[in-house]
Amino acid sequence: MKHKLTQQDVDKMKAEIEHRKVEVRPELLEHVKEARAHGDLSENFEYHAAKKEKNRNESRIRYLERMIRTCEIVEDHSDADQVGLNKTVTLYFEEDDETDKFSFVTTVLVDTMQNRVSIESPLGKALLGHKKGERVYIPVNAQYGYYVEIKEIEPFDEDVPLNEY
Repeated sequence: MKHKLTQQDVDKMKAEIEHRKVEVRPELLEHVKEARAHGDLSENFEYHAAKKEKNRNESRIRYLERMIRTCEIVEDHSDADQVGLNKTVTLYFEEDDETDKFSFVTTVLVDTMQNRVSIESPLGKALLGHKKGERVYIPVNAQYGYYVEIKEIEPFDEDVPLNEY
């Protein structure tokens, strides 16, 4: 499955890879070397912790490189009054009689605690292209779905960091 990313996402990922290779990697290698010098490796907590952190950094580099290699670059072609990428939308959930705001972003910027939702999620897929005032059915699975009404659409231009894992 190809993840949909913007060119800005890819640029952020490349910058993080560069930072991790040029600055973080040498620092972590130095920590491993120092911890190794403390003696018996079987009972050396510092060595195991340093090695684990080094491996975590290398894993993150591989993950970002794979994301870049396999992504599909997308742009937002929605009008200002349509739900699209990098838009914040106020929704009225009929079933719950509640209103909430969601920002629609690419996969690497998702943060459910901040109500940043992927354009590839069921909510994102169902709402893309719709306009203020429209009532939209959001299918969750074959047996269940719910209705929302789009109350407001605003641009989302906050510079958010990439998700850690």
